[in-house]
Amino acid sequence: MQAILEKMLTGFGLSAPLSQAVVLALSILAVAALAYFVSRLTIHLMIPFFVRAAAVSKSDWDDILVRNRFFDHLAILIPVVVVYAAADALLSGHPLLVEAVRRLCMTILVFLAARMINSVLHTFDEIYKRGPAAQRKPIGGYLSVIRIVMFVFAGIFIISILINQSPWGIFSVLGGLTAILLLIFKDTILGFVASLQLISNDMVRLGDWIEMPRFEADGDVVDVSIHTVKVQNWDKTITTIPTYALVSNSFKNWRGMAESGGRRIKRSIYLDMNSVKFCNSGMLEKFSQFVLLREYLQKRQEEIGRYNREHNLDNRLVPNGRRQTNIGIFRAYIKSFLAHHPMINKDMTFLVRQLPPTSKGLPLEIYVFSSDQVWANYEEIQADIFDHILAVLPEFDLRIFQEPTGFDFQALRVHGRQEDLQ
Repeated sequence: MQAILEKMLTGFGLSAPLSQAVVLALSILAVAALAYFVSRLTIHLMIPFFVRAAAVSKSDWDDILVRNRFFDHLAILIPVVVVYAAADALLSGHPLLVEAVRRLCMTILVFLAARMINSVLHTFDEIYKRGPAAQRKPIGGYLSVIRIVMFVFAGIFIISILINQSPWGIFSVLGGLTAILLLIFKDTILGFVASLQLISNDMVRLGDWIEMPRFEADGDVVDVSIHTVKVQNWDKTITTIPTYALVSNSFKNWRGMAESGGRRIKRSIYLDMNSVKFCNSGMLEKFSQFVLLREYLQKRQEEIGRYNREHNLDNRLVPNGRRQTNIGIFRAYIKSFLAHHPMINKDMTFLVRQLPPTSKGLPLEIYVFSSDQVWANYEEIQADIFDHILAVLPEFDLRIFQEPTGFDFQALRVHGRQEDLQ
């Protein structure tokens, strides 16, 4: 075909070299026109077809492939294959140019194939994340390693095509540069090993609440990859932690709390020790009217009376015999109150205890577990419990210890003035 065109142009009076140059230019334009025509055809026909087919299908994987541009890369791949096949016919007589076009096509083919495989991996990752196994075994780290290896191999094959050398020769050269490669990919190697440890030891899952003060992270894990773990903090900021840092440093994972069925309430109130005293008959009569204490007081009084009679103790004097105290009865009241609370888990640790006295008073600690683990609900339950405890405390002739405030000094000054007036 090119020989016929050259003869025609020579017949029109053009010189042989000029005729060859014109035919070569026309051949290159033909190759470019063929590539443009086929690409327009595939882009305007193939991509809309696949998009419509994905929209009407009931499955989700094809929609995800569309979003990840799999069919866009496929539409570009087809004209490259056509140009590769037609290069010999359109550029006959120019073997060097045919070789250059074919190498360029092969380079583009390898690159597009890598991009298509990458789109498939992204699609698989999105589908996998929708399943329950993704919470226990995230595979983002493994897929990241596959992508890195794939693009490294693609780069090596592209270089081998461009320089017309075997890829195995390039691999042998890279083998001699192992130390440099280890230095370049140090973070990737550390992250990959760390991600394997995290997954195999089940240290972190998507959705876990973790605390890592060193990185100011306190929130839910939203992504686990080969290089980083992303944590969405409670203020909605995102903290990015190197994956290997979770293996080499300590962090707190609250998953155990979430799976236990309870969330701990551990808080103390400080009592003024000057308000602690033995109960007299009037106080006991008053306390016996409290529904939550009625059964406890009856059993306790019978036990104390029996003990005093068996030991012939004269309980007319306060130090003699056993007696009930207002703080002991108050502890019993709190235990009964919590035992009847519908949102307290009775199957987990249940304590109302005294801690060692301090200069700030006598700590009375509540150590129980809420059956609702949702943060807002948990805080509401805890607040309701201590609202009631603080409000009912004066009924037991007990006082809360707190540092003097301006109101206390003002009340003291007013009281002093009233005494002066009297």
